[in-house]
Amino acid sequence: MTEAMLYEKCENQLVRCGVCPHRCRIALGKRGVCGVRENRDGTLYALNDGLTIAAAIDPIEKKPLYHFLPGTRIYSFATVGCNLRCDWCQNWDISQNPKPDQPVRGTLIPPAEHVRRALAAHCPSIAYTYSEPTVFVEYALATMKLAREAGLKNVWVTNGYMTQETLEAILPWLDAANVDYKGPASSVYEIFCGAAAEPVLDIIKAMHQAHVHVEVTTLVVPGVNDSDAALAAVAADLFGSVGADVPWHVSRFFPAWKMFRTPPTPLAILHRAEQIGRAAGLRVIHLGNI
Repeated sequence: MTEAMLYEKCENQLVRCGVCPHRCRIALGKRGVCGVRENRDGTLYALNDGLTIAAAIDPIEKKPLYHFLPGTRIYSFATVGCNLRCDWCQNWDISQNPKPDQPVRGTLIPPAEHVRRALAAHCPSIAYTYSEPTVFVEYALATMKLAREAGLKNVWVTNGYMTQETLEAILPWLDAANVDYKGPASSVYEIFCGAAAEPVLDIIKAMHQAHVHVEVTTLVVPGVNDSDAALAAVAADLFGSVGADVPWHVSRFFPAWKMFRTPPTPLAILHRAEQIGRAAGLRVIHLGNI
């Protein structure tokens, strides 16, 4: 447990978290939307700092990143917690596990140990992934600084729902990111994720302008964002934010969490998404989970 970054103390011992656009005002003894940032005696603590819930070595293409260190392996780790609640979450058992006030699980692994493991496995990079790195930014940032000193690259696999302050904190050590852009408007985010679309597009654009290597993934979910109009709007949003050459990963949904009764995305819809993306001007499109 560590005092959190990017928060302010308010009246009546409330605190206001600043790591994501929720900007939760948290009362004494309560946690934010993420389930891992708690107000104790008027101080905000990151309960998940240093507690790894998952660690593995993956092909970098699994992130997915197809145009950054292709063909290499990447050391990956996560804590519990997430600032969204997407009904289709594939990793809901770790992302949603501590909500609303469950114990924060994990194995204590210092940042230096993650770097040592990555080097020992001859991985040229580390991914902050599986759940949402924004809600373990303290742990991620400490690891990123050591990784950079060791000559490793840093990759965030993120929903992009972070504040500009959080992005500014990590930018000096961030080399690449895959950002999940879920839908063409806030309606998808508000109904299914408990968030909004605009901050995500702002982060994608800001990363791109800062010369971070950015690739974007859209999970195409039946009944959510699989219409021609929705897919065209996503493609237009990306083209307008970062231009023609951003790699767009159009990924197939499989049943999970609250949508376990929803059938997988038909392959024809993924191919249709590719056609729509190219018509919108996107040049680099990959189909995933097929």
